[in-house]
This record gives sequence, C-alpha cells and structure tokens, in this order.
Amino acid sequence: MNKKLMVRLTVLFAFVVAISAAVIYFTVDIRTLEYLTMFEPRCILLALGCLTVGLLFDALRLITLAQVTDERLTFRQIVNVVLSNYFLALVTPGASGGAIAQVMFMRKAGVPVAKSTVVVLVRTVMSIIFLILLVPVVLHSDKDIVNWMPASVLTVLSVLFISLPVIVISLLQTRYPEKMIFFFTRKCSYTTRRNCYIWYEEFKNAVNVMGKRPWMMLRAFIESGLSLLFIYATVPAYFTGMNIDFDLVQVMGRMVLLNLVLYFSPTPGGSGVAEGGFLVLFSNILPNGVEGIMAVLWRFTAEYLPFLLGAVVTIRAFGSDVLNMASLKSKTTAGKQHAMNKETNGAVSADEDKA
Repeated sequence: MNKKLMVRLTVLFAFVVAISAAVIYFTVDIRTLEYLTMFEPRCILLALGCLTVGLLFDALRLITLAQVTDERLTFRQIVNVVLSNYFLALVTPGASGGAIAQVMFMRKAGVPVAKSTVVVLVRTVMSIIFLILLVPVVLHSDKDIVNWMPASVLTVLSVLFISLPVIVISLLQTRYPEKMIFFFTRKCSYTTRRNCYIWYEEFKNAVNVMGKRPWMMLRAFIESGLSLLFIYATVPAYFTGMNIDFDLVQVMGRMVLLNLVLYFSPTPGGSGVAEGGFLVLFSNILPNGVEGIMAVLWRFTAEYLPFLLGAVVTIRAFGSDVLNMASLKSKTTAGKQHAMNKETNGAVSADEDKA
C-alpha cells in the first residue's frame, strides 16, 4: 500500500481510538455494565437500516442533481460517489478530500469537471440550508436548550435563520459579495485571493443551477432532508436498544444542531468535536454512564462504517495512490476553474486598480 496513505490511515486510526477511549473512560461508571446487560442487539439492525435508507436517499439526490445538469449516472456510480466522500473526507485536512473524491468518481463516470463540481457544491449547500431551516423549529420545540433565552431573542434568531438563504441569494444578484471578498482578502497573497474568487464563482454557479429547474431542485431538497434525517435516526435507534425513555423530536432536533456545527468543524470528519458535542447535548437525556458509549456507537455507525466501505470502493477504483491523485485533481480542477473564470479575475484586477 502507498506509504502516504498508510501513514494517514494509521494516524486517523490512532486519533479515532484515542478519542473514543477517552470519551468512554470519562463517562463510564458503575451503572454502565447494568445498562449494557439490558442492551438489545436487534437495535443494531434498526440503526443499520436507518443508515442504509439515509445513504440511499443521498444517492437519489445526486442522481436528481446530475439530471439537472443534463447528465445521467447509474445507481452504482452514484453509490461510489457517496461512499468515497466519507473516505477521503476523513483522511484529508478539513475534510477537503471529500469533494475531490466525488468529482473524481463523477469524472470517471463521464461527467465534466465543471458540472461535477457544481453538483457536489449544490449537494453540500442543500444539506446546510435544510439544517438551517430546521433550527427555528428546534429552538421552539426544545425548551431545555432555550429556557434561558428571552422570547424576543428567540424570535429574532428564528427570523434570521429562516431569512438567511433568501438574504444570501439576494446578495448574489449584486456586486457586494465581490467587494467584500476584495476587502477581506486585500492583504492576502494573490493565490489566496484568486481561490476566494474562484470559490465564490463556483457557489454562484451552483445557486444559478438551483434556480433553473425549481421542481427538480425541490425534489432533490426533499431527498436531501430525508437522507440527513434517516442518518441521524441511528441515534434514537440505539436509544431503543437500552429501553431509554426519550422524546424523538427532541433527540432529532439536537442531532440537527450538532451536525450543523460539524459542517464547519476543522477536524477530519468532525472527530472530537462530534463526541464532545454529543456529550454536551445528550447528557441530560441519557442516564449517567452510557453517554460515551452512545456517542461512540453513533460515530461508528454514521461515520466510520461508511468510511470503511468508501475505502474499499475508492482504493479499488483508483489504487493505493489515491491521495496523490486527489491532490493532483484538486490542482487541475482549480486551474480549469481559473481559466473558466477570467471575468472574475478581471474583477480582481479592476478592484486593485481602483484601490
């Protein structure tokens, strides 16, 4: 196996094991064994069933998004795209490899880089928008989280989260985003500034694609939401295995908040942040002694199991040198996007001249 990949996998394995062991060690107590003896193994099948359905809806969403760009992909090709995202996202800094892996598999299936980049970006944007729109529902339904928050503040936050997508879309119709990018990156290197403008153009193109076929995008948005909710449902599935009394809406709401934060986590796959956030959000729901075990079970089912499946399909498709290929593909894609976005770079030069 490629030495670079082997080192990454070894470091990741040690990191995950250390975090999991620490979480269990600092939460275990004398009652843990009692609850473990009550554990019903059939709940594992329920959790795996929820994960499978969630991944299937993720695949259907990508098929729909590919059709929006007039591309056709088989279900098997899309499954490879979904699983490869889990693999490279965990073995690359800041989960940057996840997007590259999806582009690589879609390119292998015959989808042009420009279209595959838009599809991958729209997929991520849809997930974040879905979670943002659910935040007001969570805040109003979970009194334990907002019992210290005045009603006026709660109302303002709810309106802000609901209107945020509309505000972003409205801003994209103006030159203000470009001016803000220029202002905040004016002291950065040319490469950094160029990459910021390229990312902005990709995001803008993705939003334009979303507006061309609204009904298909609505379908993809629904599939996106169902995918996330079924994957999050692995947590209440495990709760049932220990005969724990819980409010399903409350548990799913807290999973929404936690996973929204994980989208902006700097660690691979949110490792460490996910377990810590789980303990904070579910400590008053779960009995003492089982919070750590539940956190580890959730992470293994929803993250590490798809990671292992993604490792198999990715290495089988691209070989053990996949990390170098992903790095090369990232540079090539950036170069092509740079060539396709001359107008954007022209805007940078124009702003510099004005400055």
